[in-house]
Amino acid sequence: MASSHSSPVPQGSSSDVFVKKEVDPTKHIRPVQSLPDVCPKEPTGDSHSLCVAPSLVTDQHKWTIYHSKVNLPAALNDPRLAKRESDFFTKTWGLDFVDTEVIPSFYLPQISKEHFTVYQQEISQREKIHARCKNICPPKDTFDRTLLHTHVDKSRTDLEQVPKIFMKPDFALDDSLTFNSVLPWSHFNTAGGKGNRDAASSKLLQEKLSHYLDIVEVNIAHQISLRSEAFFHAMTSQHELQDYLKKTSQAVKMLRDKIAQIDKVMCEGSLHILRLALSRNNCVKVYNKLKLMATVHQTQPTVQVLLSASEFVGALDLIATTQEVLQQELQGIHSFRHLGSQLCELEKLIDKMMIAEFSTYCHSDLNRPLEDDCQILEEERLVSLVFGLLKQRKLNFLEIYSEEMIITAKNIIKQCVINKVSQIEELDTDAVTKLADQMRMLNFPQWFDLLKDIFFKFTVFLQRVKATLNIIHNVVLSVLDKNQRTREMEDILQQKNAAKDNSLDTEVAYLIHEDIFISDAFSESELTPITSDTTSQRNASPNSEPCSSDSVSEPECTTDSSSSKEQTSSSAIPGGVDIMVNEDMKLTDLELGKLANNIQELLYSASDICHDRAVKFLMSRAKDGFLEKLNSTEFITLSRLMETFILDTEQICGRKSMSLLGALQSQANKFVNRFHEERKTKLSLLLDNERWKQADVPAEFQDLVDSLSDGKIALPEKKSGAKEERKPAEVLIVEGQQYAVVGTVLLLIRIILEYCQCVDNIPSVTTDMLTRLSDLLKYFNSRSCQLVLGAGALQVVGLKTITTKNLALSSRCLQLIVHYIPVIRAHFEARLQPKQYSMLRHFDHITKDYHDHIAEISAKLVAIMDSLFDKLLSKYEVKAPVPSPCFRNICKQMTKMHEAIIDLLPEEQTQMLFLRINASYKLHLKKQLSHLNVINDGGPQNGLVTADVAFYTGNLQALKGLKDLDLNMAEIWEQKR
Repeated sequence: MASSHSSPVPQGSSSDVFVKKEVDPTKHIRPVQSLPDVCPKEPTGDSHSLCVAPSLVTDQHKWTIYHSKVNLPAALNDPRLAKRESDFFTKTWGLDFVDTEVIPSFYLPQISKEHFTVYQQEISQREKIHARCKNICPPKDTFDRTLLHTHVDKSRTDLEQVPKIFMKPDFALDDSLTFNSVLPWSHFNTAGGKGNRDAASSKLLQEKLSHYLDIVEVNIAHQISLRSEAFFHAMTSQHELQDYLKKTSQAVKMLRDKIAQIDKVMCEGSLHILRLALSRNNCVKVYNKLKLMATVHQTQPTVQVLLSASEFVGALDLIATTQEVLQQELQGIHSFRHLGSQLCELEKLIDKMMIAEFSTYCHSDLNRPLEDDCQILEEERLVSLVFGLLKQRKLNFLEIYSEEMIITAKNIIKQCVINKVSQIEELDTDAVTKLADQMRMLNFPQWFDLLKDIFFKFTVFLQRVKATLNIIHNVVLSVLDKNQRTREMEDILQQKNAAKDNSLDTEVAYLIHEDIFISDAFSESELTPITSDTTSQRNASPNSEPCSSDSVSEPECTTDSSSSKEQTSSSAIPGGVDIMVNEDMKLTDLELGKLANNIQELLYSASDICHDRAVKFLMSRAKDGFLEKLNSTEFITLSRLMETFILDTEQICGRKSMSLLGALQSQANKFVNRFHEERKTKLSLLLDNERWKQADVPAEFQDLVDSLSDGKIALPEKKSGAKEERKPAEVLIVEGQQYAVVGTVLLLIRIILEYCQCVDNIPSVTTDMLTRLSDLLKYFNSRSCQLVLGAGALQVVGLKTITTKNLALSSRCLQLIVHYIPVIRAHFEARLQPKQYSMLRHFDHITKDYHDHIAEISAKLVAIMDSLFDKLLSKYEVKAPVPSPCFRNICKQMTKMHEAIIDLLPEEQTQMLFLRINASYKLHLKKQLSHLNVINDGGPQNGLVTADVAFYTGNLQALKGLKDLDLNMAEIWEQKR
């Protein structure tokens, strides 16, 4: 690591380097010039975080430790040297290298002040200006202030020159971004004519990085020098520690000598007493072992007695306890070598007996009469069976219950059909032998009562299944809770034992006598009560310390059958039965959790089974198209019954089954299709027979419209009490406005209300009904346009011509439908989900189509008059008499138009229409006057035209509703030439 910078050469001999006088720093110091920054600069941090280092400005002429040159690296890493230049002579420097004085060159002339006289005269004026400016604006930083910087500030300044990217903890050159930031590729690109400049830039980059390296190494060396005292302190502490260890070793040796003397004097006599106590405990253990063998010998007869009473749990507990005793306390005893295998075979027999018993219980519970109020059959028997199955890890008993549920659901439907068919005398059961065919012969009321009975019995069936599964679920949860509590108690016991072991006297535990640890004797004497307690838990009695080797307490002779009851802890099932949770359940928490989830899934499966059987029952009845032929009232009644059953099962089981809901939706779609086709066909027939004449409005239709005034759509109920006959009205009054309509539109309004009422009765078909209603409204708009504007009624109905009255009446009918579209939209919007609001755009499109149709009708009316004006005014001649026949004919036609539409369209629309007609009239009149070269010059022709126009204006304003119409006939005249 050789730096390429050279140091300034001192004057004089080598000895003068170390003892030279202090000189004026202002004469010899030159500011440090930083190298060109070829690396991107990083924002500098707080200067106070930098370490203290020598200052290159204030200390460069003072002797410091950095003047000590021992070898080449020390000379090259001198932090005082402000600038170093590349010099190939450095390879010859050795240990004896010293700075030498530079001899002045003989080829350079001696420079004196006279050489600068001409220059000073030239810049004197500029110097005065500079001095004046300097007085006005003195520089902020002066060299004197730089001299006041301390040693710390110089070090911070040096470190600030190093970019912060080198100080980052995650600095790594293998990162492409970091590598490109430190070594930009632009400095190594020698292509083209930029080779010399790029090479110079690369050299500057190398110089800059070497400069950064020197700064960091100087600061590291300074930090090491600051911590030299800590090294000496560590060496001193090492010697003290060795003295302490020597003293401790001597103290331990003295202590062992004293303990050996105490052992000889005080402990040998006590050891004999301990041996006697150990012998006595061994005798007690032998006695207890013999008594335990006698108890185990009675296991098989006791198990037979328990099985005869169906006490499966007790028998299993007794077998498990006996097997545990055989494997632990009685292991290796020759007389019991066959007992373990016999108990295993007996346990397998009990497993088969429990599974058969559970299957019998499920069949009896699910197939008993549904009219029975008792929801749970023999709750104690069920709890005992579940505990036994859990103990033996027979977790497939839920599959048995599931199979029995499927069979029971089938039997419920079959029994309901048999009962219903047998009650109807009209059915010929001899001719029709199949039960399904007999069921298809039922009419809708009979079949509906049958379906209602099936749904009721399914509901009772699900309630009964839920009650049974709740008992099983509670048993599983109680076992899981007991496992958790037992685990917590074991943790507490382990903590207590650990604390007890730590409290033993460690000094006595290491005493040795006759190759036996005294601690072994103490531990056996301490563990004897614990072992006895464990045995007593299996024998159902605590093992008390005997008073002598010949006397043992009587409770130790308790049988295992009684112990099986004391091993368990009591808990209560919500049904009111107290259950005993055994401590030896071999199921893990994960298995119990899965079993609890399977029980809940079994309840969901029961709901799905009932729904699937109901769907099959519906499909068997729908084979002949029976459900599709139902009218609206019957289908709504059926739909409500099915929805009620779906909600009841969801409330019982906690989850909605989708099979019956899907079948209902499928039938609802078929119903909607038939419902829509019937009404669309009806509307098509009405339009094909419509003559587009104003129809009288019956009172019931006026009542129907009045019921919609509050924004609620509902078909009014027929009043059966009053039989008043009200005369039909000429127009339909809707919120104070009169609508002259045709009979088809009145029936269309009623059909629209039927769609809305169907949505209220069957909410699941809302989206389908919206689509169908949109299609119906579009069909009416397009078909009416074909018949009236397209003149299709001439061929369909046989009209002679499409009159203006037909057009105005068609426009008014469309306006009535447009009036009710917002009400219909609000009705559907209240019944749609937020994510379905996009479907409401159909009403916006329909409204636009209707408005376009109305505008086309208005344009057609204007076009009729426009063609009339073109025909009449093209023959207009400005001559007597006044008014001319042309204007008389025009006024006559305008009057006919007015009479045709005045009673059909409201006054505002009539005025707007005649304004458009008048604009067309003025255009044709202006064109004709221009053709005749008649201008507003006050001549005879001008007077005749003015008289005709006045006649036209007077007649038009005399019509009803056009009195205030601004006709503005001045636009017909061209300007005077």
